Order: sequence, then structure tokens, then C-alpha cells
Amino acid sequence: MALLTADLPLIDGHCHAITVAPLADAAFELWCTEADEPPAPGTSYLDSRVGLALRRWCAPVLDLPTHAPVEEYLRRRRRLGPDEVATRLLRAANLSALLVDTGPVAGGLVDRHVLGTLAEAPTHAVVRLELLAEQVALGTDAAGFAAAFAVALDEAVPEAVATKSIAAYRHGLDLDPARPEPHEVTAAAARWLRDGGRLTDPVLLRHLLWSAVDAGLPIQLHTGFGDRDAALARADPALLQPFCEATLPYGVPLVLLHCYPYHRQAGWLAQVYPHVHADLGLAVPHLGARATAVLGEFLELAPFGKLLYSSDAYGLPELYLIAAAQLRHSLGLVLAEAVDDGAASAADARRIAEQIGAGNAARLYRLG
Repeated sequence: MALLTADLPLIDGHCHAITVAPLADAAFELWCTEADEPPAPGTSYLDSRVGLALRRWCAPVLDLPTHAPVEEYLRRRRRLGPDEVATRLLRAANLSALLVDTGPVAGGLVDRHVLGTLAEAPTHAVVRLELLAEQVALGTDAAGFAAAFAVALDEAVPEAVATKSIAAYRHGLDLDPARPEPHEVTAAAARWLRDGGRLTDPVLLRHLLWSAVDAGLPIQLHTGFGDRDAALARADPALLQPFCEATLPYGVPLVLLHCYPYHRQAGWLAQVYPHVHADLGLAVPHLGARATAVLGEFLELAPFGKLLYSSDAYGLPELYLIAAAQLRHSLGLVLAEAVDDGAASAADARRIAEQIGAGNAARLYRLG
């Protein structure tokens, strides 16, 4: 069955820019993780599941034996140069399309059009709501904030296939599900513009989410783990149940990104709410071979037509390939077990794999 998924078409439903700048070994190691501090003395972030996956899937693409030592891999990477490495790894991932978060593109990161050229795949924009609001805030006052944001979102939507919220980072998912009143938005905007800083006000975060509902595109919501800026206990997708209930009459798709370690809660939400979907991103590349077990758990409750693939790759082209290769391999193992047990036919297994890999995303995001 693993052979039946080796050529599985994949749409990367949520990803980020990469760097093509030369990287020191320590910087490369950090890019492979969600950490932002050096590892503890005597340890390495690459002595981990993601490090094993890196050596398994990426080393052969750079003309090294599988499981070549990390030091040898990094030497080879420097010798080839970042442009050649990025081109080889992204094309080896064999992606049909990439949905790229429009979050901040720091120095040294390419834009989505360059990313698409490197990957030889079309790219589509995902509008990050909080960043758009912060850009709007630079040129308006509290009284004009809501109208200015509405205009900016209207202008962004035609070029995008989805919107995205990182409310899990900025406040947590335990938000009041109700649409805020206009006077509440104005008062919250006044506080924010007065105090400055990132957008963390729960009233404004709710306003962005309801504005996205009105825009009608699928809304991607970060849930589950990420870097230490996220309060993990408040990123449980189960906390979104009141918002799922409130938005049910509107029918706008909600896509729960990443989910792990709360993927079972996400699967349940995807089962009981017709407009809720669960995305497999981030966990697959970081768990390496253990992704097989987690994918099996993702598939426990969620309807197969509600699950989508993504990498959430950021910074390194390696993460694109690790995610794609591991997904094809691990999903093949999960579905092979079902076939061997008599729980599914081989035809069913291939159909399910094609739905998760690309079919569901093509339908949900209307990729034509």
C-alpha cells in the first residue's frame, strides 16, 4: 500500500516563505524546530525525530546516502549552495500547488512567487488577518479602523484563496464567540492605537474573525503547538466549539490548522460541524516516523473528506520535503493496515489518500 501513495498528488494547504541565504550550522538547527533558543549544552535539536527524518528523506536528494551524518549533510548543503538545495528539495516534494501565508517576510526570505518558481508549482495567497489589521492601523484612527480594515480585506480577498487567524498566539482560542458591536470595536481600537504593540485585544480579534466570515473565504485557524509564543493550553481547538456553533448558519469553512497534540478534538469537531475541517500540517514533519501513529488518530473520527494535507514549512526547503515524503509514506502505512485488516478495499484506500493529499483542498479552496 505504501507504493500506492508514493506518487500521491499533494496540495500544500498551508506553508510559508523559505530562506535562500547561507546558514551557519547553529542557525540551520534552529530553523528545523519551533524553538528560538540554542539547545541545552551537550544536546542537539537534530538528535530528534525531525533530525532522523531530515537524514532519511533529504540526504539522498543532495546525493548523500540515506542517514548520512548531520555534519556530512550540512557540509554537502554548503557546497551545493542554498539556491541549488532549495530547488532540489522543493521539486523532490512534487507539489501540485502551495497555499502561502502572507505573514511577515523577514530579510532573506523569498516571496511566494519565487517560492513557486523554485517548487515548479502554482502558489496562492492566504491572508493573515492580524498582519493586515496591523498594516491598516498605521494609517487610521480608532473611529475609522473598522471601515479601513473592511476596505483592506475587500482588496485582499480577490487575490487569495483563504484567510488565516493566529488568535491562538495573540490571546488564545477561548474567545467570546459573539460578533462584537461597532462601539466595542471602536473602543478596543482606541486602546490598541493608544498603547501600541501587537494586536492582542480579544474584541479586535473577534472582529477580524467575523470580518473574515463576511468575506466568505475559508478561514484557517492556528491550533495546537507552535513556537513558545503560543500558550499551548489555550490553543486546544475544542475551545473553538462556541465559535463553530455561532458560525454554523453562515457555512463559511473553518480549517483547523496543525491541531497536534489536540488532533482528536479537531477530528471530533470536523465530524459534528459540517463547515469544520482539520489540517494535518506541522505535526507530520516534526514527528517523523511517529507521524504514522498520529495520522491514524487523525483518521479516527474525522470524515475523510474533511482532512487536508499541509506542511506549515517555514524557512527551510527541507521541511517541505520531509512533510511531503513522510505524509506519502505514513498515510500509505495507515491505509495498508486498513486494507490488510479487511476494513477497506485497495480502491477505497487510494481514494481516501487522494482526497487527503489534494482532492479535499482543491474542492475547499476552489483551485479549479
